[in-house]
Amino acid sequence: MFYRDERLALFIDGSNLYAAARALGFDIDYKLLRQEFMRRGKLLRAFYYTALLENDEYSPIRPLVDWLHYNGFTMVTKPAKEFTDSMGRRKVKGNMDIELAVDAMEIAPHVDHIVLFSGDGDFRPLVEALQRKGVRVSVVSTIRSQPPMIADDLRRQADNFIELEELREVIGRPPREPRDDNAQAAEDIDA
Repeated sequence: MFYRDERLALFIDGSNLYAAARALGFDIDYKLLRQEFMRRGKLLRAFYYTALLENDEYSPIRPLVDWLHYNGFTMVTKPAKEFTDSMGRRKVKGNMDIELAVDAMEIAPHVDHIVLFSGDGDFRPLVEALQRKGVRVSVVSTIRSQPPMIADDLRRQADNFIELEELREVIGRPPREPRDDNAQAAEDIDA
């Protein structure tokens, strides 16, 4: 439930929201997402959290990060750490939970309602702390994937659970297919 005059802040756990949307078979249109929540209340801030590989390689998320930064989102990033696991596989680690929690607690006195886009159960104590400060908390994730992308205790703690699948028509777009540069070049030649 949203009230038109309430002050809102969005907190988007980028990797978690991306995984939930992909599990449901769509991508998020962030312009539409921002517009939807501006319609639902007085949107004060929309935070987006992600870790970035800080090396010379092209990062597929960089264009999204830049677009969000230029289009009304407060970007919170930090360098991801690369390591090799015990099986010799290259892994990337970049947890943004602490940054998100600190920012949410800092903005709490200035908002009435926080919308958390994550299913990570580690955020349950944050939701409880925000509620103790009088902030209503809605959580956006999905129970319609296998396995569900939201921790049961987070869903129970939230004042409101919003099923991501039910937002598909409002904030979704079809997923992009991996780009085949040879096919694209052939299309360009034929045009």
